[in-house]
Amino acid sequence: MPVKNRFAELLPEITAWRRDFHENPELLFEVHRTAAKVAELLRSFGCDEVVEGIGRTGVVGVINGKTNTSGRVIGLRADMDALPIIEQTGLDYASKTPGKMHACGHDGHTAMLLGAAKYLSETRSFDGKVVLIFQPAEEGGGGGREMVNDGMMDRFGVQEVYGMHNMPGIPVGQFSIRPGAIMAAADQFDIEVTGKGGHAAKPHDCIDTTVVAAHIIVALQTIVSRNVDPMKQIVVSVCTVATDSTAHNVIPQVVKMKGTVRTMDPAVQDQVERRISEIAEGTAMALGAKAVVNYQRGYPVTINSEAHTEHAIKVAQDVSGRVDPNTAPLMGAEDFSYMLNARPGAYIFLGNGDTAMVHHPAYNFDDNAIPFGSSWYVGMAEQRMPLA
Repeated sequence: MPVKNRFAELLPEITAWRRDFHENPELLFEVHRTAAKVAELLRSFGCDEVVEGIGRTGVVGVINGKTNTSGRVIGLRADMDALPIIEQTGLDYASKTPGKMHACGHDGHTAMLLGAAKYLSETRSFDGKVVLIFQPAEEGGGGGREMVNDGMMDRFGVQEVYGMHNMPGIPVGQFSIRPGAIMAAADQFDIEVTGKGGHAAKPHDCIDTTVVAAHIIVALQTIVSRNVDPMKQIVVSVCTVATDSTAHNVIPQVVKMKGTVRTMDPAVQDQVERRISEIAEGTAMALGAKAVVNYQRGYPVTINSEAHTEHAIKVAQDVSGRVDPNTAPLMGAEDFSYMLNARPGAYIFLGNGDTAMVHHPAYNFDDNAIPFGSSWYVGMAEQRMPLA
């Protein structure tokens, strides 16, 4: 099953949808225009069922195959939300909303899945049911979690689920995937250090929270270098440091730090959470100060089922003949992980060519990738649910 010829015919139409989404970006769960257009298009294609408001603003479409003797139900997911970034592409279809931009290609993901939905509604060359999942709030809102918690998997009978993301730096038409952990868990922490402020000329009368904070920042790096198995992948980053003083000659009473932890192993995640509190509190105590840690779990590890990864590879190989089946895992996070925790499946990357990286103000989705992505979505349905 190479790239479907039908997608060459549909490319101008799918591209127009994509560019409309790009011009009108929406954030988090506030994807009302986008979701409404998705639902309208799905209904126009003749989907058997279209449900809005799943996980607050998610949309689900259902397409029945020519037959349903297998009883199989496959979920295909795309994300819809944009980012709070000022666009710097200079495109004639650039964002019309200052401070909002489709800088991660979710406009392309949504358009590719819509293209697949149109094709599948026309042909229905599969034995079973396809559930099309259009998700809000991937960029930090946990829309995937909200859709799962809203009962989506049980309500629509989803048995396995697949997702896709574009990736700059990979040639257009090439796919990359791996079994097991492919994207990291992303947690965040806040550390507040309280000491005794005072005049910079009299440090002996103070408990200098900036010095305490500096010791904590350095000591936290020993988690990676000395506490965790060096074969495990982990990143601990302190990203902001702020004091309650802006003067040159005042030792602050309070220093606040914010950071992130990225891990690929739940056991390591537990270990790191424990060690951050032990190090921060212990270091502060040793220097006469007090540290309070607030650790918040974020998106879990994105884990591809080995068997379902093989299915995804087979379809990608048939579509383009270019697949990296053992790509290096990424330390970025993805809330498709919640769907993969609920049902087995796989997450794959599709090349976006030599473009700016995602989350950059000059990024743009390459429309030449659309036939490959739409064909892969279709292939997952047709190969996992073949007609007799």
